[in-house]
Amino acid sequence: MATIKDVARKAEVSTATVSAVINDSAYVSPELRARVLAAVRDLNYAPSLAARNLKRGRSQLIALVVADLANPFFSRVVWAAEAAVAAWGYSLLIFNSDEKPEVERRILARVRTLSCDGVILVPVGDSTEHLQNDPDGKPIPTVLFGRTVADDRSDTVTIDNISAGRQATEYLLDLGHTRLGTITGPLHVTTGRGRLDGMLAAMRSRGLTLESRYIRSGEFREDAAYSVARSLLEQPERPTALYVASGLMALGVMRAVADLGLRCPGDISIASTDTIPGIGGLRPRLTRTEHPLVDMTNEAVRLLVDQIRRGGPAERRNVVFQPSLVVGDSCAPVAAQSAPSPSSSGPGQ
Repeated sequence: MATIKDVARKAEVSTATVSAVINDSAYVSPELRARVLAAVRDLNYAPSLAARNLKRGRSQLIALVVADLANPFFSRVVWAAEAAVAAWGYSLLIFNSDEKPEVERRILARVRTLSCDGVILVPVGDSTEHLQNDPDGKPIPTVLFGRTVADDRSDTVTIDNISAGRQATEYLLDLGHTRLGTITGPLHVTTGRGRLDGMLAAMRSRGLTLESRYIRSGEFREDAAYSVARSLLEQPERPTALYVASGLMALGVMRAVADLGLRCPGDISIASTDTIPGIGGLRPRLTRTEHPLVDMTNEAVRLLVDQIRRGGPAERRNVVFQPSLVVGDSCAPVAAQSAPSPSSSGPGQ
């Protein structure tokens, strides 16, 4: 395999001149440049990308740490991020914290040893202090995606979670529903807390309260949502409508509805937040508030590359995207629904 010294010898120039031509880092006369490029072609010389990046002090690697790779929502984030970082000339390393703070800490320690140029992180804990500096004590360029933490100094790209919960709830209230239930995400993360806060705010604005017996945590997981939805819907006086805080949990809720012999929206109306691949094929079509996910991902990568080039953010930037309401067929006016009763609660009783 040819080396830079072989190219220099064949072109009859110094290795510094070869490096200047390959990296376009200094002026080289057209004659010398042509000789170097001819030698590169003749010798089929391929410069070491790792060596070039080491010299520049960069790895050209961006780490993406998602909260749950089994969740199709985060699979879409990975898909969008791969295209976005490639457009900036970077490669993507993907890690999965599985919604576990201790796993997140191990991943971020690994990210530091790999000398990644920056990190896009979906945080699962309540602090990211363990991420702030690389082994040399320099701040690691970081963008938090989708969620925030109270003590963090990183740029953030989020959705207005309060608006997402409020919009979905207001739609149900406009249909006449007053006895609402909800399947929340984990309330220690801002997505779970914010969407519940939006629901509560919408109900307060109508003089209503959300009864604690109608609140369940589905942990942003399909099976957990299925289990808690069954327990919620098997109550003698079940809610007439549910707000489900994620698309993946909505799949579990819809399974529970079917297994209990209930009809959506004939017996129970359902609205959710976010979308996942295949959810458009559900029948009835789900009413939901959606993220502009590709735009969010592109913005996160743009902010991170800006940090990398600056050597860190000039000041903390928090970009908040607005969700949009997509009306499907999963909600009906309360007057059109069957009256809840123990006998209509299906085989689970």
